[in-house]
Amino acid sequence: MRIGIDFDNTIICYDKVFASVARQRELVPDGWEGLKTDVRDLLRSRAGGELAWQGLQGFVYGKGIRGAEIYPGVREFLAACRQAGAKVYIVSHKTRYGHQDPDRTDLRDAARSWLLRAGLIDAALAVGDVYFEDTLAAKVDRLVQLSLDVFIDDLVDVFEHPHFPKATRSILFTRSQPPHPARCKPIATWADIRREVFAA
Repeated sequence: MRIGIDFDNTIICYDKVFASVARQRELVPDGWEGLKTDVRDLLRSRAGGELAWQGLQGFVYGKGIRGAEIYPGVREFLAACRQAGAKVYIVSHKTRYGHQDPDRTDLRDAARSWLLRAGLIDAALAVGDVYFEDTLAAKVDRLVQLSLDVFIDDLVDVFEHPHFPKATRSILFTRSQPPHPARCKPIATWADIRREVFAA
């Protein structure tokens, strides 16, 4: 079995670090708590908020990535992949540099370093099986090239792309309520994803 997994907001969870850095930058009040999407929506509701959001993203995905966490159940899923002899790839739409990042931190290097520190490289997958693509279209092209049996992502746009491979089982990692696209199966936890993929 060949399994592909998205990186941002699928393997790695930024919720706490976005809230923390937003508080440090006084973009939200002291003590404010919320998800990454809550921070984004709050900033975008203000004049000039899009630039503030992009600057926050550039920092969190780069230098601030050390504060991000692995989603519960990812390690157990990857252990099940090893046990089943499944080949695992990471395929992510990630530009090399963030918008509004004066330090020009290489976001791909930062992500690879996070994967190494989390113990996911070598233990679960090879560094050569991690792909970062410049555009959504390039990401979908990579999925086609890899001939995956399963792909797991938090973004509906990937599964709705006209070139997304029809033979690949689509799992949408989401806690959102329906409706969801007919072609992908929404699952809220990695424990349930593990059961879905390895049920047979």
